[in-house]
Amino acid sequence: MRLVLGAELQNGKSNSAKHSLPGLMAILERLLPHQRPKLVRADCAFGNETLMKELEEIDQPYLFKLKQSVNVKKLVQKHWGRDAWCNVGQGWQAREDQLQLMGWSQSRRVIVLRRQIKGELLVETKSRGRGKKSQLHTGNKVTQHCLAFIDHNETVKLYEYAVLVTNSHYNTAAMGQLYRDRADCENGFDELKNQWGWGGFCTQDIERCNLTAQTVALVYNWWSWYCRLAHPKARLEAISSRPLLLAAVGKLTQHAGQKKLLLTMTHAATSHVKGLVANVQAGLKNKATYFVGGPEIYRFEN
Repeated sequence: MRLVLGAELQNGKSNSAKHSLPGLMAILERLLPHQRPKLVRADCAFGNETLMKELEEIDQPYLFKLKQSVNVKKLVQKHWGRDAWCNVGQGWQAREDQLQLMGWSQSRRVIVLRRQIKGELLVETKSRGRGKKSQLHTGNKVTQHCLAFIDHNETVKLYEYAVLVTNSHYNTAAMGQLYRDRADCENGFDELKNQWGWGGFCTQDIERCNLTAQTVALVYNWWSWYCRLAHPKARLEAISSRPLLLAAVGKLTQHAGQKKLLLTMTHAATSHVKGLVANVQAGLKNKATYFVGGPEIYRFEN
């Protein structure tokens, strides 16, 4: 289930990590401890002392990626030649350590991830000329900057590295998949922008834009509930579910104090659509409806 708990529009000059913190904390503080998410996950823009300290004060677990600063690279240098790496899936390996960067109020748990590279490392070269920034030239695959402490030759295995910081109690072996799952969460934002119109309006009136963004989020939530009720085993994407479930002509009739909605299907998969609509009908008719899907039982309440 993907639901938008809140939407607040900022101007383009606002930093996402800094300006989204008050809204994030407001949502978390409204929830009881057992209602809060298991993890707050984000990329390296959110892995800073201000955000982590706020979450630690309310005992909210988090999992962030760290920028490859000088001290983070020293941490990678400390571990790159060691053995006993833990397998975390999809070719990634991990080691756990403690790290306190400059500006941090305390030492925190970090997870060093690495994956062997099949192509070439990303090489950084500086361009000549005044006012020009350094340019990046890539090989077969774009990965990351070459690490100066590694002897890059044919006999050395090349790895790309990532460093995560967390205060959760999940074991090291689970960290790789937990962070990879963040990409699936971001599919919701991709769907909101491309399928629901979050990226399709722009005016100079920030309040009007804010209201429009919240309205889009509300309709998105309604459709998410509807599709989850129609197909409880898995979530349906908007790009496929809307043509499937909206391909019908409806006629509302009223007789003897009763209202009847007649749907005439126009989609080729009529039998499949009828089954989905029957699930919605059963869910709306009963206060608590149970759906059995494999080993799991799904319950929906009005």
